[in-house]
Amino acid sequence: MKVYFIGAGPGDPELMTLKGARILKQCPVVLYAGSLIPRELLQEVEGSAEQILDTATMDLEQISQVIGQAHAEGKDVARLQCGDPSLYGAIGEQIRRLEQAGIEYEVVPGVSAMAASAAWLGKELTLSGVTQTIVMTRYEGKTPFPERERLPQLAQSGATLAIHLGVTRIHKIVEELIPHYGADCPVAVCYRTSWPDQDKVIGTLSDIVEKVRAKKFTRTALILVGQVLDTDEFEDSYLYSKDQPHIFRPRSKAGAES
Repeated sequence: MKVYFIGAGPGDPELMTLKGARILKQCPVVLYAGSLIPRELLQEVEGSAEQILDTATMDLEQISQVIGQAHAEGKDVARLQCGDPSLYGAIGEQIRRLEQAGIEYEVVPGVSAMAASAAWLGKELTLSGVTQTIVMTRYEGKTPFPERERLPQLAQSGATLAIHLGVTRIHKIVEELIPHYGADCPVAVCYRTSWPDQDKVIGTLSDIVEKVRAKKFTRTALILVGQVLDTDEFEDSYLYSKDQPHIFRPRSKAGAES
């Protein structure tokens, strides 16, 4: 028996990986958060899975009990996580309990909201001569933050920022970023990326608060900040430069024949 933490992607059923979809079909027990994962993702297993449970109203102990029962019965469990499980997936505490109980598990990565949002915007988040760094973070709320990871400290890098779980505090985020990025720095706020009702606003640090409030975004939104969102002043990548020496290692004769 094994528990699979499967990255379900940001919402679009087609953005789940082939591996994730294959494993999902094999599991008799399926756990998913209905508030974050559309039921359409489960269409392929509606008639085959023995149990499909929405964990939106369940606490960690209740989830652990379901997994414990499945373990006793020798049934694999698919634990669907929105986006990629390694990013704000709260799998750490679940894995800790599995290890304590001696239950085997595997993590299957998924498409993150950041990757899907960048694709939706048609933007590359790392441009030569602009920035080569992306900082993924969240705005401080109930989760305690080390001082070195608070937004003003991270903003000193000038890197592209991907801020999760912060849209309700967009005004505070703007206040803390303007001294480092400037009021004219481009910002995109992507709401429920890849869902049927996805929406977005694009602006600058000077006007993004007004635009977000006009849209009434209050949750499930990603904030992207950085010059990469609105500039054509960047260098061509050295990767494809004619001056870049491209070294090709030919296959050995044995390798070619195998």
